[in-house]
Amino acid sequence: MTLPILYMVVPCYNEEEVLPLSIRKLTDALTALVQEQLVSSESRLLFVDDGSRDATWMHIVEARERNPWVSGLKLARNAGHQKALLAGLMYAKNFADCIISLDADLQDDVAAVSAFVRKFHEGYEVVYGVRECRDSDTWFKRWSAESFYKLMRRMGIPLVFNHADYRLMSRRAVEHLGEFHEVNLFLRGIVPLIGFRQTEVTYRRQERAAGESKYPLRKMLSFAWDGVTSFSIKPMRIVTMLGFISLGASAVAGAYSLISKIVGQTVSGWTSIMLSLWFIGSIQLLALGVIGEYIGKIYNEVKRRPPYIIDIVLADKPAAEQPAWTATRAWSNGML
Repeated sequence: MTLPILYMVVPCYNEEEVLPLSIRKLTDALTALVQEQLVSSESRLLFVDDGSRDATWMHIVEARERNPWVSGLKLARNAGHQKALLAGLMYAKNFADCIISLDADLQDDVAAVSAFVRKFHEGYEVVYGVRECRDSDTWFKRWSAESFYKLMRRMGIPLVFNHADYRLMSRRAVEHLGEFHEVNLFLRGIVPLIGFRQTEVTYRRQERAAGESKYPLRKMLSFAWDGVTSFSIKPMRIVTMLGFISLGASAVAGAYSLISKIVGQTVSGWTSIMLSLWFIGSIQLLALGVIGEYIGKIYNEVKRRPPYIIDIVLADKPAAEQPAWTATRAWSNGML
């Protein structure tokens, strides 16, 4: 029986504190999979340096010199987590039969990797890692996360509840993922659209092993807003509904003013005028803001700029097929 080749894609941004431990843990997990004859010995760990400003890339290079299973991609600049992940997936599909994506901070339980691969052997092409619970989160983080998933579902976005970017995908699924030429990437929403046989594996989220989170509240809110506006036009419909509500309120106020004039009670009120002006003005600004957000996304999409540019490839074999917009310098066994 031919064993599948597994690539584990790990986006990294300023992860020098946790990366040595991550490499060791993931190497142990991959070794166990090979010994259990679940994956081929040609499997690899692919670390994607997303333009880090610390010693992340040097850790990857040093690990490659000692560990033949380690390979790496260095992006020319910081492209963002989703685009760095996409770069790793698009590179890995040239060699792998299945690909697991996970973060470098070891919060994605490495022990679940075996269950992912077993599901792949059962014929599933997309396997989602789903958190069992959020006991380790603060009340605010748990509430905000659950509200995010509920909001996305109300917007008609097919998200898997309590799933982030810890998943396994077959080569065929990743190849079809490459057909989604979107600049505003939200992989959690795109992957379910691919279809094929899908299932879930539950795991317990771990504490971050070292370093600081790269997703503070500001980034999380921005990420959530990008997800909503990339997959749903309901915010624009909500603004339209607010416009109708405002129109109805204006009609009622107009009728009241006309009746007051007829009966001779036409004393103007400064408060009512100011409140009306502020209310209508805020609705207009909100509408312009939402419409502007969508226009901005259209602007980014039509420019067709590359989502990322690969600077260095650290691997034991060149990519069989690289996109036309990537510029690479191949490293063979860590040597230029």
